[in-house]
Amino acid sequence: MNAQRNFTLLVNPASGGGAAPGAVVPVAQQLREAGARVDVTYSPGPKAMDALVGAAVDRGDVVVSVGGDGMLSSLAGAVSLRGGTLGLLPAGRGNDFARMLGVPDDPAQQARLLLEGVVRRVDLLCFTLGDEGPRRVAGSVYSGVDARAGQIVDRAHWLPTQLQYPYAALRALATYTPARFRVSVDGEARDYAAANVVIANSAFYGKGMKIAPHATLDDGLLDVIVIEAAGKLDLMRSLPKVYDGRHIELDQVTVLRGRRIEISADARVPVPVGGDGELLGVLPGLSAEPAVVEILPSALAVIA
Repeated sequence: MNAQRNFTLLVNPASGGGAAPGAVVPVAQQLREAGARVDVTYSPGPKAMDALVGAAVDRGDVVVSVGGDGMLSSLAGAVSLRGGTLGLLPAGRGNDFARMLGVPDDPAQQARLLLEGVVRRVDLLCFTLGDEGPRRVAGSVYSGVDARAGQIVDRAHWLPTQLQYPYAALRALATYTPARFRVSVDGEARDYAAANVVIANSAFYGKGMKIAPHATLDDGLLDVIVIEAAGKLDLMRSLPKVYDGRHIELDQVTVLRGRRIEISADARVPVPVGGDGELLGVLPGLSAEPAVVEILPSALAVIA
């Protein structure tokens, strides 16, 4: 057991409908019983979180994200920029990056992983939109109907957690209108009439949907999944295929791979774009400067 590892656990108390504070207690206790120094802090806001990450890395602590994919993604960027090491304690609604890394659900196994797990390096995405500064994202950047579903999930807390993503996906599909996307992969541009475009580092999003089944976290490449416009009923019927990756066999799905992706879109209403469960804005129109997503190879050290 590696007793020399110490930990700063940063907790988003709102994650998982309030599940995160309960999730942290047994793991922190087992880490302390193993001889580790453990600091637990509840999220005071993004600006203060950056300072906490900096202090933790300066102490040599492993920074542990206790929450969902949005919390994980924001901490992954901060930890990678500081040159620290990240651990995961999944306690959100989706937990897709933890799923990709194979983080267990059992608190005892989670504690053991933090204490003894191998530190590996994984890629991150860098998302740039307009004049806003670059933002690091862990799992995927997505636009169109799936970003709309993300907005619906944020308002679906009245449903049991396991029903929120399926409900949001169906609701978004029922109300979507296709957009004209322009997607450039390493300088080669193509236009699509599409329902959504996903730029993936991880295979999973949307609470276990295997949207990019061939994506890996350490290959230095982005998987781009374009789901072209189809009838609403056809899209709804194909939704179950996304959970095991069979959707990429459909005629309306195109899979591309590259290191730098530029994306823009025209539609009757602005096309939302999200990343790891968080809304990032709306895509620029076809006549404007596109949004850019680039791969950052081996940018993050993570215990897995």
